[in-house]
Amino acid sequence: MYRAILPDGNLTSARFERSDHGVELFTKDEELLAFIPYENLIAVINDEVERAEDRSIL
Repeated sequence: MYRAILPDGNLTSARFERSDHGVELFTKDEELLAFIPYENLIAVINDEVERAEDRSIL
């Protein structure tokens, strides 16, 4: 699962795709959940990666 961090909250999705203008979030059934322009996106985090000192943000 991925979590998109936005200025006013978070969205959880099964997968995401990057585009020239933002990211598209998809459900586990491959339905488009949301398009988020990069201007409104703080980060996309992979929640399945174990927490450690060296955290990665996509």
